[in-house]
Amino acid sequence: MTRLLDGKALAAQLRAEVAAGVREWMAESGRAPGLVAMLVGEDPASKVYVGSKTRACEEVGMRGRNLQLPAEATAEQVASAIDGLNADPEVDGILVQLPLPKGLPERELLDRVDPAKDVDGFHPENVGRLWLDQPAPAPATPSGIVELLRRNGIALEGKRAVIVGRSQIVGKPMAALLLRQNCTVTVAHSRTRDLPAVCREADVLVAAIGRPGAIGAEHVRDGAVVIDVGINRVRDAALAERLFPGDAARRTEFEKKGSILVGDVDFAAVAPRCEAITPVPGGVGPLTVAMVVSNTLAAARRRQGR
Repeated sequence: MTRLLDGKALAAQLRAEVAAGVREWMAESGRAPGLVAMLVGEDPASKVYVGSKTRACEEVGMRGRNLQLPAEATAEQVASAIDGLNADPEVDGILVQLPLPKGLPERELLDRVDPAKDVDGFHPENVGRLWLDQPAPAPATPSGIVELLRRNGIALEGKRAVIVGRSQIVGKPMAALLLRQNCTVTVAHSRTRDLPAVCREADVLVAAIGRPGAIGAEHVRDGAVVIDVGINRVRDAALAERLFPGDAARRTEFEKKGSILVGDVDFAAVAPRCEAITPVPGGVGPLTVAMVVSNTLAAARRRQGR
């Protein structure tokens, strides 16, 4: 029987562990770790993500705050704000919410964040450390996936892993982290020939391409573990019905909201073939926020030499 990998429950467990670590750290240092999330512009989805991260900080006893800059902010103004956070001794973690408004040099601004405060793990120094197996923050989503697999007793050593998607945020760091677990790793992408055949080689398949229901039964071998990173809002009734055939609860949700959240995996078609699979929502998403606060505590400890 297919096992559902519950990211929501694990995220609550991780937050509880971080909260205990924060109390210990505060007893030694006399202050709470601090995270600042910088948001440039008014993107609604970004506001939701930033809000969830700062609320998670408050839950575990950290100081979390948002730094809002207008959409018309110049690169110089954003850089100056980052410099101020870099210099603030009360700030242990900085994250710059993506995407930035068009016209801003995203890579240049991300590189400006102090690597010691880079809780997203996007700075080139931290990316290099990740690939060199040195201590450094790793991007939250791939880190959360490794925790999900490990804590569910899914052995990784010697397994063949296929990652569909080569983004800087998920695909590439996911490959590095799975290599650390002694997996044999393939990174597939939009130019991969015969993608279904490549995916069927996987013991562990990670889908991170941002296309609703793109990974179907033909991509998955029997007994595979499937991790669905995608979070896509579907407003097409026919597509929603194809992805959730006969699912009355999902149909009611769609009719009520006019849309529904789905992953990159065609869950109804794929789940019967799997040993284990993550649902959407409730799978990978909650882990990302939990790992951001975990990375913030780790950054505070490293900055104090602990």
